[in-house]
Formats: sequence, C-alpha cells, structure tokens
Amino acid sequence: MNRSLAVLLIFITFSYSAFCLDAAKPVPKLVENKSRFEQLELFNKVLFLVENQYYREVSTEKLIEGALKGMMETLDPHSAFLNRDFFEKMQNDTQGEFGGLGLEVTQKEGVIYIITPIDDTPAFRAGIKPKDKLVEINHEPIVGMTLEQSIERMRGKVGEKIHLGILREDDDGIKHFILKREVIKVKPVKFELVQDRYAYIRLTQFQKRSYESIVDALKEMKPKADKKGGFAGILLDLRSNPGGLLDQAVDVSSIFLKEGVVVSTESRDPQNKDIRYVKKSGFKDLSTPLIVLINGASASASEIVAGALQDYKRGVIMGSQSFGKGSVQTVAQLDKFTGVKLTIAQYMTPLNRKIQAVGIVPDVALDESENADKDRKEDRYIREKDLKNHLTATIETEAERKEREVTERLDRNRRIKEMEARKKATPVVAGAKKDKDREDEIFKTYKAHDDFQVKEAIKYLQTSHASEAAKTQKQ
Repeated sequence: MNRSLAVLLIFITFSYSAFCLDAAKPVPKLVENKSRFEQLELFNKVLFLVENQYYREVSTEKLIEGALKGMMETLDPHSAFLNRDFFEKMQNDTQGEFGGLGLEVTQKEGVIYIITPIDDTPAFRAGIKPKDKLVEINHEPIVGMTLEQSIERMRGKVGEKIHLGILREDDDGIKHFILKREVIKVKPVKFELVQDRYAYIRLTQFQKRSYESIVDALKEMKPKADKKGGFAGILLDLRSNPGGLLDQAVDVSSIFLKEGVVVSTESRDPQNKDIRYVKKSGFKDLSTPLIVLINGASASASEIVAGALQDYKRGVIMGSQSFGKGSVQTVAQLDKFTGVKLTIAQYMTPLNRKIQAVGIVPDVALDESENADKDRKEDRYIREKDLKNHLTATIETEAERKEREVTERLDRNRRIKEMEARKKATPVVAGAKKDKDREDEIFKTYKAHDDFQVKEAIKYLQTSHASEAAKTQKQ
C-alpha cells in the first residue's frame, strides 16, 4: 500500500470515528458519506500530485501538517492545529514554568539586550546584569537571529549546560558564562503598596498559582497597611493580560465575591451548558473598595473576572474597552506530541452578557497617559472584532454579516487614517535623544505610584471615600 492511499484511509477512519463519538446524532446518510469521501479523494489527488511532480521532494508529514493547519484556519482565529513546538509551548505557558536561565530580554536594532535577570535563577547567580548584550549562544554568534529564536535556543532540558557570550558596557571583549538550565517558575503577580494603604496587584497571566500569588501578595502587604488603618483600596491590574486558565479566573473572582455564578458557557448543544460558581472557601475580601484596570489587550479570563465583578457591582472597572475574546477553547491531544485547539462555546457573564467581539466596557473611561488627547478614542489596539473569521456574539443572518463587515472595514480604515495623521503630526526628535529616550524606556523599572492610570484610580477611591463620609455625616 503506498503512502497516499494510507493517508486517505487514515482520514476516512478518522471521519468515521468522529461520527461514532456522538451517539446522540443520527447515522449519516449514504449521500453525506459519499460527499465526504469524494472530498477526501480530492485531497488525496492533490497530495499525490505534489508528492510526485513538485519541483523538489517534500515531506508527506509536512504536507499533512500544512493541510491540518489550513483546515483549522477556516474556522476562527483561536482554533488551531498544534504541532510539537506549539503544543509544548502552550503547556509551558499554562503551567507557568519551563527549563531555562531566568532572563528577561528584548531586542533593539537587531541586538538582544538583557532587561533583567530573574531573582534566584542561573542567570542571576552567574552575575548577568541589566543592559548586557547577548552576542553568542553555545559559542555561535546570534547576529541576524530574531528575539523568539534566541529565546528558544536558551530554553531546553533541565540540567543541561549552555554557554552565553555577553558584551558589557565599559568592558573589553566578550564575557563568557556557562550556566545550567533549571526549572524557571514565572511569577504571574507583581505587587506594591502605594501610599501605604492601596494594594496594587498586577496579574500578567492566568496560569497555575495565580490565585495563590494574589492571596500571598495581599497577606504580605496587609501588616504594613494595618499600621495606617488598613487597606483603603485594592487595585487589580489586568491591563494587557491575555487570559489563561478558566479555573484561575474563577478562583481570582472568588476572592472578592461571596456567592453566585462567575461565568457560564453557551455551546452548540443548548443542553450542554457549563456554569462556574464562586468558590465559598478560601481567602476572601468582600469589603475593601476595589478597582479593576483593563485595556484593549485585556482578554479572555481577564474579561471573565472584570465582567463578574462588574455585574455584581463589587468593583469599579476603569480603563478602556477590553479585547472581546469571549470564546471557549478546548485542547484535544491527538498523540504524544500534537493536539488541536478547538472553539467549543462562548462565555457569558453572570447577567448573561456575551463578551465575544464586544468586550467589557469600563464603568469609568481612562486615557493611558496624562497627555492623551481627551477628544480622541483609544484606537491603538487590535481587538477580537478586527481578526479575520472572528465569531460574533450571536448567529447572524447573511444580511447582518455583510452589514457588520462593511461597518468594521470602515471603522478600521478610519482608525488607520487617524494613526497616520497623528504620526505625521508628531514632532521629530533628534536622533541621539530619540535613541536615548527609547533605551531609557526599555530599561525603566516600573513603579505603580508613577503610573497615570493607577494615580487616577487612587484619586477615584479617595473621592468616593470622601463622598461616602459626607453622606454618613448628613445622616
């Protein structure tokens, strides 16, 4: 049996198995089977043609993988075939740990710079410093390598040794470091007590230990705040948080909610509804004034948390409209190394609001900086509704779909023109000063008390507190 025929039989077997998985569905009619088999035969003909007549020999595995990727891309932006590399990366992202060195890096004009070594990691203990330039990995120059490629080369099996060549400012020659990869646990939370009484918590991603990290941060800041009268407010920063694990979104919401639904889903089968409730056990803070910061890059699990807290009026949502990713994906592992990420449902907030391609509209709109044009809407973010083949919150008629696409196209064109106009109007900064400003921004250490939106959020809490106190006095 040749490879092409074997591939066809595999596809036919897979198709038949897919029918058998759902016993509730009626047995497909013969004509439907015939149509499917005809399409698979068409695929087999193209595969055979490429294998035998393409200018150069091509791997059948590569062709099949390309076909699977193309098939998933016809669905929506979040459904995908996961090859070995993507499948492993996705698992690392959700686990929040990987085999590496503990470096935060960036790229500027083709040069890989060290932003900072993470505390208590191989890079930190070896003495690598911020602003060091990475020029060699395993004695090979990395000139022309992308940031992603250099990161992938530094990651690998725990326990393996790796060489890094570093150029340091004011030092002559390349400094050589031999490091041993360790399990690097990415901390999803950064926190800071602002003005002694405001607990600022930035959650970068919903991964394992996100809930525990927030609880630990609140417990660590509380004794110092208690000396000044206790927490006057909590600022949960979900700006540019792309989402992550649903269970962690439920757990984080449960910190601030007593009971009720956090999120529910609507799937293809109306009977197949998943409802996630507030967890009644564990750490709770049900009374401290709460503000949640979001922006156009806050997506998925971030929107679930913001939507739940908004529906229950537990916190004030501030910032700008969120991304609008309200679809649910599941990952089916096909074999040891590959899988399929498939959209299976839509999220709904406790009040049954759909997030998909809509997002969360903040209670209080905030510009990103003090110098922002007050008459201009924020438009620098690409949102769910801008993605090709994105799902809508509701099933559309053909007329509604066409009308929506025209509206979205006009909106995109308007935003592009506005961005180009602002770019032309931006004053030209002298080359050396521009480079220095960019470098200062790259290596600048973030401080919450310097953040414009954080300062505005605290002002809002202070004003609200003063207003409540005035009402109490009148009564």
